[in-house]
Amino acid sequence: MTWKKNGRQIKPNYKKIAFMKSSEYDDFDDTNIREVIVDHKSGFNTLEVLVIVIISIAFGVVIGSSVSFFRKDYQGEEISSSLRELIAVYNNIVDTYYEDIDEQDLVDAAVDGMLSSLDDPYSTYMDEENSSTFNESVDGSYHGIGVTLMLDDDNQFLIVAVSDSSPAKDAGIEAGDILLEINGETLEGLTLDEVTSKVKDSSEDVITLLLKRGDEEIEKKVSLDTIDLVSVVSEVYPLNNGNAGYIAINNFAANTYEQFKEELKNVEKENIKSLIIDVRSNPGGHVQQTTDILELFMKKGKVLYQIKTKDEVTKIKDTTKASRSYPIVILINSSSASASEILAAAFQDSYPDITLVGNTTYGKGTVQTAYNLSDGTSVKFTTEKWLTPNGKWIDGKGITPDKTVSLNSEYLVNPIPENDLQLQTALDILENKENTSD
Repeated sequence: MTWKKNGRQIKPNYKKIAFMKSSEYDDFDDTNIREVIVDHKSGFNTLEVLVIVIISIAFGVVIGSSVSFFRKDYQGEEISSSLRELIAVYNNIVDTYYEDIDEQDLVDAAVDGMLSSLDDPYSTYMDEENSSTFNESVDGSYHGIGVTLMLDDDNQFLIVAVSDSSPAKDAGIEAGDILLEINGETLEGLTLDEVTSKVKDSSEDVITLLLKRGDEEIEKKVSLDTIDLVSVVSEVYPLNNGNAGYIAINNFAANTYEQFKEELKNVEKENIKSLIIDVRSNPGGHVQQTTDILELFMKKGKVLYQIKTKDEVTKIKDTTKASRSYPIVILINSSSASASEILAAAFQDSYPDITLVGNTTYGKGTVQTAYNLSDGTSVKFTTEKWLTPNGKWIDGKGITPDKTVSLNSEYLVNPIPENDLQLQTALDILENKENTSD
């Protein structure tokens, strides 16, 4: 479907996070990543991370990346008095408490309590379920069949989307189908989380689904596979002074750069003379993905952002030969956070022809390191601050757009491109730009 405005063809602006259950998508703008993940490590068990947290608090050090270093500390060398006290209390509870103790629960509670004491909303302990959802978001993939589920008004599990090139698509599952059973077991009375877990956590390679399509019940056998989440979509808009590319980034997952590079190549094949990058409601993600995207545009040697630890500030510079010079508009809003803000600030400070349109961003200026634990849980620590290329810390303040434009009620009721005042403003700005591209 297309629309026209002022003689200009308008196509739908699809921003979606594909193949997650709909409740996760509904909350994604405000409650999910919202942090720059500088690294995502695995291999620690919960007790080892407990030791890491204690050492960090006792000595005020930034968490490093050496597994052997922390394991060596835990083996008894240079252990602080605070750590000895904690271990003593732990052992006494396990040995003498009058009821049976789940040692894992005890350690989990200790880790959670210490992280809570930091009074930092971005240093958190996540249980297995929340850790799984978080990992899917930042890793950009999950184990499943490639459908989006929602619980409708009749408490039925409605399939609202089916991924292209997915096992579900290959099996003939369609949007609008109602999921009734999995492997012969009824889903009545289950929650959305329980249903999705039945699929994603299945030990079988093939599962059998009973679906209702219209008045007919049908059975489908579906293979499970690794499904890539789509974090980047693109479009091309014809303007009077040449085509304008449009690329929306929903979050910065581990595969976002590759998707962005592919979509940029696709729109540039259409001889674009300008570009819109849409990071509205993008909550953040991997900082390296943002760095790689920025290096497609900035000149070699330009400062992309700065990282500040307790001891020093490091300027992260473009090290590649690739660059671009055509006019760019970045769309931002109050839910554009962390990695999105790094991208917007880098363009604002370091790109020759840039306009930021929308609303002031969220204001998230810290960097986390995430650790996957061996029991399926995770912890995240704030380890650094990030600064704009010009050295500004935007935490709690956000980035102010060059042109402030808010969405109106028409868009909220009918979210199509012609009602998107921020997108339309971006297109108008680019249409009035003098063509500076090669």
